Amino acid sequence: MTFVGTNVGIGKTMVAVMPVAAFALWRFVIAIIALAPRYRPSNMRRVTRSQWGHLFVQTFFGTFLFTLLMLYGVRMTTATAAGVITATLPACVALLSWAVLREHPSRRTLVSIALAIAGVALLNASRGDAHGAGTSDAASGAWLGNALVLGAVVCEAIYVIVSKRLAAELSAIDICAYTHLIGGVLMLPLGIVGLMAVDYSALTLGHWALIVWYGLAASVFSFFLWMRGIRHVSAQLAGVFTAMVPVAATAYGVIFLGERLSVAQGSALALTVAGIVLAALPSAGSRKRLLPARD
Repeated sequence: MTFVGTNVGIGKTMVAVMPVAAFALWRFVIAIIALAPRYRPSNMRRVTRSQWGHLFVQTFFGTFLFTLLMLYGVRMTTATAAGVITATLPACVALLSWAVLREHPSRRTLVSIALAIAGVALLNASRGDAHGAGTSDAASGAWLGNALVLGAVVCEAIYVIVSKRLAAELSAIDICAYTHLIGGVLMLPLGIVGLMAVDYSALTLGHWALIVWYGLAASVFSFFLWMRGIRHVSAQLAGVFTAMVPVAATAYGVIFLGERLSVAQGSALALTVAGIVLAALPSAGSRKRLLPARD
């Protein structure tokens, strides 16, 4: 989730110099190249039809649609508004896990979710609307951007639920490889059109470095770590850690963009971290039950 949060800032930088679809396609191309050794026909034939169906659902919502909605959304709305909306992700995951997986939230889970949401909400409220819209047209665009980011949040929550089921059946690296292969195919028609509209003369070596890093961090590193971790925790607990997305995005701004961290922002970070620590603490007298490793 920390990788995902820092990539929000990188994505916002890159969609200013190239079309969203072109940048999204580069993400999948880089991932497919990096994961090429996993596409052995003998391994792929072992995946059942039902598992391919779950892989497609996870890909469509968690990589393809999420990528498009988030990149278009952050380009149209303010960073503050996007952060506030993404802060609802833990609650969205908890609701879906209760409805789909029948994981009834404990009191501690509810408290940890509340702390995480309160921390991120305070964080974004303290930042102010430095990029606020000044005209009615800009305000209309910001409203649409907010709606797109909210759609991305719902897609990510669906991804969390589906990944919980797949993690018990397939290895993390194979799930990563197959979903990005499917995602690359889905993105190809839109991406080709976007690639033809790119002004390559305007791209610097730094831009290409960000493209490669974004592809590896968003599609390989964060994805693999998530699929390994989701095997060992409930979907609700995993959802709490998604609060690190806006927190990491803010930390990226402070460290690399020279933004200052106020007392209110520090308090917000403390609340969010407290929620994550509370969720991660083992229950008294409980035995830790892990799913079998398949890597």
